[in-house]
Amino acid sequence: MKSSELTIKQLTHLVGGGLTPRMVRHYHQLGLLPQPVRSRSNYRLYTQKDVLRLQRIVALKQQGFQLNHIRNILEVEPEADTTVNLMGQLQQQYRAVMQQISQLRQTASALEGLLGRDRHCQIMQAEVLAQLKLLDVETQAGLGGLENLWSGLDAEIHTHSEAFSESLQRLLPDLSHRSEIEQHLISQLVLACGDVSLVSFIKLSRGAIAASRVALSSSCQIVVDTQTVAAALDQTRLLHLGCRIETLIDNPHITTATEAEVAFWQHQEWREKLQQVSKGCVLVVGYAPSVLVEVCEAIANQKIQPALVIGMPIGFSHAPAAKRQLMQQEIPFITVAGTLGGGALAATALNALVESLIDKPDCHCYLKNVVDSDEC
Repeated sequence: MKSSELTIKQLTHLVGGGLTPRMVRHYHQLGLLPQPVRSRSNYRLYTQKDVLRLQRIVALKQQGFQLNHIRNILEVEPEADTTVNLMGQLQQQYRAVMQQISQLRQTASALEGLLGRDRHCQIMQAEVLAQLKLLDVETQAGLGGLENLWSGLDAEIHTHSEAFSESLQRLLPDLSHRSEIEQHLISQLVLACGDVSLVSFIKLSRGAIAASRVALSSSCQIVVDTQTVAAALDQTRLLHLGCRIETLIDNPHITTATEAEVAFWQHQEWREKLQQVSKGCVLVVGYAPSVLVEVCEAIANQKIQPALVIGMPIGFSHAPAAKRQLMQQEIPFITVAGTLGGGALAATALNALVESLIDKPDCHCYLKNVVDSDEC
């Protein structure tokens, strides 16, 4: 064996990223990685070229690309015409993925319709589950019976108000490793958008909860990107804490992400206003990706020192990039990774933190790695 050649164990150790020999063999089977030469003892031997290709595969996987997408990306040569072809292929794959998501969303909605029932609906829920086992859907009468089952279940909504927390308990993933305050924050964000899958996209830096409580207790300045976000804040509780709200894009006619993005780019005075926010403030960005980009740049250049950044702008390219930049800053943050976000979610995040602080000022469960249910 040449000194430059690596065994499969040495290869996985060098590439890192959680790569295992089993995964490497799987990539060989899929054609993602060419078959290596063999030693006299029949061991696989790898070169630096294999290391680079595997590093690219691992990096693309970490960004969320599926293996079939990665194969297409790696196989395309960097000429312009093939790049155009690749874009067409990726668009087709994107549409296929969105169709799968749509089908899974329909399945999730059906399950939520059953699992998300509170105790007042459980008698009818049990009857529906029993009938579903016996349902004959081969006939039109059977399909009508299914509609009647759902109608019977839906009729229960007229007898009482919805118990959101009770329903949510059956649908949320296990959050026992989170503090009680984090669980409350996550629950409020899910309720704000009605999508339980949001949980996996919510990102909190270590110390974000602690930083928010210190800042809010100190009557910090609250800086938001638009007046729409400001209007959604719990101003009564913020007034109780002595927190003053400042709006960067101070124009009541700007109510959408598109308008906020264009306006922030066009008006230098609003970018200058951002540079003047007070030290220890809480920044809440719910619409314009450019605002969050500017925030990250100002933090990196030590021009501003907020106590916490709640960064949840909407967008399909700049917003995900801005959020990744935020997560790389050495400052407490709360964000929703990817394209998801919006002013309602950003305001909900701050409102949940304010509510927890006022209702449980002496709670310290967020300082522990594992929640003690008797702590708060």
